Amino acid sequence: MRKIAIYGKGGIGKSTTTQNTVAALAEMGKKVMVVGCDPKADSTRLLLGGLAQKSVLDTLRDEGEDVDLDAVMRNGFSGTLCVESGGPEPGVGCAGRGIITSINLLEQLGAFEEDKELDYVFYDVLGDVVCGGFAMPIREGKAQEIYIVVSGEMMAMYAANNICKGIVKYAEAGGVRLGGLICNSRKVDNERQMIEELAKRLGTQMIHFVPRDNMVQKAEINRKTVIDYDPGHPQADEYRTLAKRIDENDMFVIPKPLSIEALENLLIEFGIAN
Repeated sequence: MRKIAIYGKGGIGKSTTTQNTVAALAEMGKKVMVVGCDPKADSTRLLLGGLAQKSVLDTLRDEGEDVDLDAVMRNGFSGTLCVESGGPEPGVGCAGRGIITSINLLEQLGAFEEDKELDYVFYDVLGDVVCGGFAMPIREGKAQEIYIVVSGEMMAMYAANNICKGIVKYAEAGGVRLGGLICNSRKVDNERQMIEELAKRLGTQMIHFVPRDNMVQKAEINRKTVIDYDPGHPQADEYRTLAKRIDENDMFVIPKPLSIEALENLLIEFGIAN
């Protein structure tokens, strides 16, 4: 079983990319669990056809700690297993605690045991936060592989570099490694070449360039992944390619984060900061 965490700047399209990739893996016959690590609890919406899933924290608040696995997990597209950590009541407590509570509960309930025959567990993690509860998937070795969703925008690249610093910090203790960058295109000038170069300088790879296409938004409006909504569309094939490259990936590294000056020079070199 491979345990993967998806990180990236807030709003970069992590949840959309994760769910479409998971749908492609499921289509390939893989058994996949998705653990949403965002208080908004929207990491599994497209896999569940838009149904609002009751989060782990909401379940514990309503039913107490004596719950079974079926109370916090739902079946989604093509047999995917969906869990949402959720968050505290607004203005109360730390959202990161929800991730810690959820993962601990799933372990206690045997969600990751061999009889579940899981091929993959995906953690869809909030924003670029690599501290506290949000760092748990990499800090305590819950995830073995990290993929960072990025674009050619300055703050997305800045966040990716910061996440690499977090991976370096926890690489020895938790054994986590970077599997690559996923470029979720924003149609920035020279975007593909720039992210390929960023990956090279970080010591990793751009595992796939996902082109921008309105079909993604159209599928989301219809509360589905692209693969579920229009399996014959070229964008569905992009996610199939991404899933295949993740499935076949054997390049896992401790990244080499750039200095701020080096990152800014990269942006200038490709004309973004001019």
